[in-house]
Amino acid sequence: MPHSSLQNRFDQKELEINALLEITQAMNNNLPEEDLYKIYEFTLRANLRLDKLTLYVQEEEWECKVQFGTKKDFTQVALGESCLKVSEATEISKLDLDVPCFSEFDIIIPVKHKDRLLAFVFLKVKSEIEDLIDTTFIQALSNIILVAIENKRLARKQLEQQALQRDIEIASDVQNFLFPKDLPRTEKIEIKAFYQPCQTVGGDYYDYISLEDENQFVVCIADVSGKGVPAAILMSNFQAVLRTVSRTAQDPKEVVTELNYQLSHNANRENFITFFLAVYDYGSKELRYINAGHNPPMLMNGASDVQRLTVGTTVLGAFEPLPFLEMGTVTGLEDFSLFLFTDGLTETFDDQDEEFGAERLQSFLETHHGRPLDEMHQDLLKELDDYRKSQPFSDDLTFLSCRVKNGTA
Repeated sequence: MPHSSLQNRFDQKELEINALLEITQAMNNNLPEEDLYKIYEFTLRANLRLDKLTLYVQEEEWECKVQFGTKKDFTQVALGESCLKVSEATEISKLDLDVPCFSEFDIIIPVKHKDRLLAFVFLKVKSEIEDLIDTTFIQALSNIILVAIENKRLARKQLEQQALQRDIEIASDVQNFLFPKDLPRTEKIEIKAFYQPCQTVGGDYYDYISLEDENQFVVCIADVSGKGVPAAILMSNFQAVLRTVSRTAQDPKEVVTELNYQLSHNANRENFITFFLAVYDYGSKELRYINAGHNPPMLMNGASDVQRLTVGTTVLGAFEPLPFLEMGTVTGLEDFSLFLFTDGLTETFDDQDEEFGAERLQSFLETHHGRPLDEMHQDLLKELDDYRKSQPFSDDLTFLSCRVKNGTA
C-alpha cells in the first residue's frame, strides 16, 4: 500500500478519535440538547470533512435536527416511508426513494440502539476522501450522542413527572381540606355526602355552614370548569370567599354577587363555576336559594313528589356583573329532603352511550323516599354501577342529601 494512502488513513482515524473525544467531553459537560446537536454538527464538519449531512431523529415524529451544506431546507421535508425500510448503510443511488430531494446525498445510515431505530444520517463526502469514510464509525458516533440526548430527555421528563406528582399531592390535600370534616346528624338535620374525583384532583365541591346565631344553615354544591390542579386551586379560592361572605350576608343575592365578582377577577373570565346555594331558616321554615347554572337540586317536601330548584342566574365567572339574578323561595318547609348533585351523576353513560339522566335520578329518589340516607346512597351507587357496566365515570361524581325534621310537636 502506498505511503500516502497509509498516511491518509492514519490522519482519518486521528480525526475520528478527535471527534469521539469532543463528543464525549460535550456529554460530560451536561450541555443542553440543542448544544449537543450543534457540537455533533461542528465535530463532523471539522473532523470528518463531510460535504453535506442531514440527521433525522425520531421523537413524536421524525424531525430533522441537524443539516449543513444542503440545497434544501430539510426541516420542512418529511422523511418518507421508503427510508424507514433501510436497515444498513446504503448508497442513495441504489434506493428507490419517495422523496427525490434526498438524491443530493451519497449514503443513508440508519442509527439503532438495542434494535430500536433512533435516527437516519444522510451524508455526502468530499470526493478526495470518499474511500476513507467509515460509515460504521459515523453510526457509532451518532448512536452515542443520540442515546445521551434521549437519556437527558427521559431524565427531564422524570423530574417533571415527579414535580407534577408533588403538585397533585399538594392540591389533593388542599382539596380535602375544602370539604367539611363533620356533617350534622342530629334530630333536626342529617346530611350525607359522597365524592369521587375522576382524576386524582377533581373540580367538584360541596359545603355545609351552620349559622347558629340566625338559626339558619347554608348548604351548597359547585362544579368548576376544568379538572386537576388548576381546578382545585380555583375552588379553594372560591371556598375561602364563600365562607367569608356567607356568614355576614343576610341575602343569598349578596353572596352570589360577591362570589361572581371575585371569580371574574381572579380567573380572568377563563374559568367558570356552576353553583347552587340554599339557606334554610328554622324559624320561618323558609328555604331561599339561587341556582347559578347548576344541575337543579331535587326537593321533596315531606312526600315523594320532586320539585326541581331552577331559579337563579347563569354560571359564575363568565359575566361581570351578572346579566340577571333571581332568588327562589320555598315556604312552609318542615320535614323535607334536598338532594344536590353534579353532572358527573346524570352524565354517567351506559354501553350504548346513553346517559343516566335527571329523569332516572328523579325516579330513583321518589322510590327511595324516606329510606335512611346511608342506605339510599349505597343503593344509588349500585344503580349507577349496574347502569354503566363496563363504562368508566367520565367526570367527578358528587352528590349530597340533606334531610330536615323541623315539624312542631
